[in-house]
Amino acid sequence: MGACRVGLVGAGGVAQRHARVLAGFEDVELIGVTDVAPEAARALAEPYGARVFRDVEELLAAGPDAVYVCVPPFAHGPVEEAVVAAGVPMFVEKPVAADLETAERIAALVHGRGLLTGVGHHWRYLHVVEEARRLLADRPVRMVNGAWLDKVPPVAWWARRDRSGGPVVEQAAHVLDLVRLLAGEVTEVSAYADGSPPPVDGADIDSVTAATLRFASGAVGTLAAACVLTWKHRAGVEILADGLALSLGEDGLTVRDGDDERHVPVDPDDARVAVDRAFVDAVRGIGDDVRVPYAEALRTHRLALAVAESAATGRPVALPTGPAARLAGAGVTVDA
Repeated sequence: MGACRVGLVGAGGVAQRHARVLAGFEDVELIGVTDVAPEAARALAEPYGARVFRDVEELLAAGPDAVYVCVPPFAHGPVEEAVVAAGVPMFVEKPVAADLETAERIAALVHGRGLLTGVGHHWRYLHVVEEARRLLADRPVRMVNGAWLDKVPPVAWWARRDRSGGPVVEQAAHVLDLVRLLAGEVTEVSAYADGSPPPVDGADIDSVTAATLRFASGAVGTLAAACVLTWKHRAGVEILADGLALSLGEDGLTVRDGDDERHVPVDPDDARVAVDRAFVDAVRGIGDDVRVPYAEALRTHRLALAVAESAATGRPVALPTGPAARLAGAGVTVDA
């Protein structure tokens, strides 16, 4: 393959970020953009000499080698169905949907087609994540505390539960994805929310959510999510193992082992570049480092929605584990 010809669906902030990164790769050509707001698509396409397409069908007719789906949570579904039907490798920004039914349907289509996919959980590409995994390799995780304490993003759909899925699904999914990677699968969640929306017009999401997590390994954990601030206060994971404490986030990794403490900083932009680089390399057939294909992202999405469901109902929610979890993650219906 020569240059990898990429089309973008969506022209919002996350699409703009991917466009900047992809345009910096010598082996990528941005062929065009489509968005429900043509003026937004034009503003994104013009600086890169790309075309504006009326819809995803017209974009697919142009023969892209890959499509990036960068739409709000509520808009997922029809776009992915069209891309999968065309057999085009697909990168999907997280969360993969606002609900579970849509994500499971797309996962089943992807699985049936055997399609190359990637999802934008770029935290997995922070170089300190591998260091954390190395440190935990011979020390069982005992406790995990995750948090995403932030503000309401300045987009109208975010504060609507049916549009975004809520803060746990839309924001804290990054944290839950790392929790799964470092501590293993969660078998049960129990969550509570305040039932009070933030002071934003039309908001119906919870301002704060607190959850407890039980892991298949026997470890326990917590998750705190909040959108009541005017700044991003903290987003990351703390992990306790025997004689070891790790604190991991976009700013780096802090390791405490007895009296020794050290901090390994990171540039979060490195991970944002790495996730796109890995996907493009996979499309071109020169790499195999896609760390979160669609089926893996679905498992994180299931966990986030389980927290949201428990907070809404006041009851614990169990998740499938073992072979059932793997099959469910591929979109195949099995008994939990």
